[in-house]
Amino acid sequence: MDLTADISTVKGVGPKTAELLKRVNLRTVGDLLYCLPRVYENYQTTVNIEDLRPGKVIIRGKISDLRLVRTGRKRLTITQGVIRDETGAVRTVWFNQPYRAKQFDEKREYYFTGKYELKSGRYQLTSPSATLVQDVNNGTATNFQPIYSAKSAIKPQMFHKLIENLRPEFARIPDLLPFTPGKPLFVKPGARAEALYNSHFPENPDDAELGREYLAYEELFELILAAKLNKQENQRLQAESLKFNAKFTQTLVKNLPFALTGAQRRATWEILQDLEKNVPMNRLLQGDVGSGKTIVAALAAAQATANGHQTALLAPTAILATQHFEGLQRLFSDLRKEISAVNSSQGIKIAPKLGAKSDSPEKTGAGVDALSGSSPHDFRLPRIALLTGATKNKRMLKNAIKSGQIDLIIGTHALITDDTAFKSLAFCIIDEQHRFGVGQRQKLLLKSSDGLAPHLLAMTATPIPRSLQLTLFGDLDVSILNELPPGRQPITTKILAETEQRDELYPKMRELLAKNQQIYWICQVIEEKNASTATPVKRQLKKLQDLFPKYKVEMLHGKMKPEEKDAIMARFAAGKIQILVSTTVVEVGVNVPNANMIIIQDAENYGLAQLHQLRGRVGRGDQPAQCFLLTTGEGRPSKRLREMEKSTDGFHLAEVDLNIRGPGEIYGSQQHGELNLQVANLSDTTLMAQASHHAGEFAKNPAELKQYPELDMRIKKYQQLTTLN
Repeated sequence: MDLTADISTVKGVGPKTAELLKRVNLRTVGDLLYCLPRVYENYQTTVNIEDLRPGKVIIRGKISDLRLVRTGRKRLTITQGVIRDETGAVRTVWFNQPYRAKQFDEKREYYFTGKYELKSGRYQLTSPSATLVQDVNNGTATNFQPIYSAKSAIKPQMFHKLIENLRPEFARIPDLLPFTPGKPLFVKPGARAEALYNSHFPENPDDAELGREYLAYEELFELILAAKLNKQENQRLQAESLKFNAKFTQTLVKNLPFALTGAQRRATWEILQDLEKNVPMNRLLQGDVGSGKTIVAALAAAQATANGHQTALLAPTAILATQHFEGLQRLFSDLRKEISAVNSSQGIKIAPKLGAKSDSPEKTGAGVDALSGSSPHDFRLPRIALLTGATKNKRMLKNAIKSGQIDLIIGTHALITDDTAFKSLAFCIIDEQHRFGVGQRQKLLLKSSDGLAPHLLAMTATPIPRSLQLTLFGDLDVSILNELPPGRQPITTKILAETEQRDELYPKMRELLAKNQQIYWICQVIEEKNASTATPVKRQLKKLQDLFPKYKVEMLHGKMKPEEKDAIMARFAAGKIQILVSTTVVEVGVNVPNANMIIIQDAENYGLAQLHQLRGRVGRGDQPAQCFLLTTGEGRPSKRLREMEKSTDGFHLAEVDLNIRGPGEIYGSQQHGELNLQVANLSDTTLMAQASHHAGEFAKNPAELKQYPELDMRIKKYQQLTTLN
């Protein structure tokens, strides 16, 4: 079987179906084969209604008496119905799923899978999934069946049909992985064909698990091998050696306005050592919200400046870039004053700020802060500039960057435009690197000169579990900031049902506003949507304006123009807005020390990592902070919300989130559907260790990859997606 053949070659795929499949990135026979079942249902465990017992159950029957009930509570809808079989009837309900009322044909039989439980004094089947009986093995038998996800206009039964049409060809599926030293026993001839067959046509749960194990191993092997090959290739590149000046660094650290944490010291030392090498650094600096990544990056940038080379700091938004610029400008200004005051007796010179009348970068109007020495032996702190889409006099500033008058350039995508050139770019810092696509990162890294690669420091405030570090980031060295600086304020977190807002939440909001402090209110969507029950920003804005007429309430969302968003955030930071109703556009980087309460509406719709990022927007000043997670419906809070309530440790929450939701978007390329980790469970350390050993042995002779053309193609895709340098 040719897995690279066009999807149109599959029996049952005509031109229209082929077009629909290609819209969801199913372009080849291989793409279709790897479109694996979402779950499996064991229909052999179907029970009669008269035999129901509390717990998860599967029943077979017809549904009728469907009706939609709107409760007194705003926005909560309940869809009710009655399921009947030959032995009896049972009530069923769905919360906030109004489409269910029109979903079913009362004359047809369905399998209903859900939780049978006692609610309000009566038993019911709560929020069951439903599958047409005729879609399960043509409706002839109850057995162990794969359940596929709908993809856009492609319904699950279509996948059943197309995969069934391919069944006779499965034995001809070629092997993928090499049978080289280090492989586990289950990697053998025919293993791939058997695994895919067991995944699509299992007779029992054991078959499905055997298929999953091999395919998970396949994914892990590809990722780990790609990371190992990336690291090998990186080791062959050349970079500028940025020599470590111990006296200079000690002077900077001694004169900081705060003491570095132990974690900051360790991370700084690891980075400074890497910068001395003539092989490009490829390091990930991960630290929880507020752990002080920027000061570590600043000390590294100062070393690049001391060696006469430039640094570029790329940030995902103008707000964050401006924040970095203002913070670093203030930091280096304060350092200049401190060092000048105490070091004159030691013969250390820090020249005054360049005069506006001199031939200096300040003429660009870009807010350049310049500190320079008058001889090669002087300490020279970075001359800083900000470059964003809104920067005035861009041409003059870019000329100053090209001529080397700027040492540290902080900016957004404006840094990677074709007309932005550097004199001697030796160090790149990418903040929240997963917000940038692979091509955008590469554009910046290619701006170094003389055939040398720049050193790279990628920063993220999303703590990454160790299992992901070993796979997705296997080619990176990792520094971890797992301590918060002294003075960081505690954030108490509480889950509240929507019905508790009036009595519990609003009084706390009024109390905080009376202290002249500020509030974030986070919504998931901007406007009303037919299929969504989430509270929109625009409706919540009006509600809060009515509830708090004495205070300024404004909104912020991603569809606004960049300059409009920046203006709103500037007003909020200046205290001119008391309540900001926003989407998750405020998730990363915004620093408003006076904001000490955040309310996250429909909190059950977010992952732990995102909730933790949002919570990190508060508690950044000298006052304690509060986070409220608002939930809808009658169900108990989810496990991840309970974990949020109990813990403020981002690394612990990242591990929990990984186990609950999977790896998520790590590289910023998954929006293209390329990095598809649909099988591997990254908590399976045994499988990961086997894959790492096998890939490590194979990587000793990378030329052998050419003997495996399909694997070579897949590995190259992963290499391109996962490399940061």
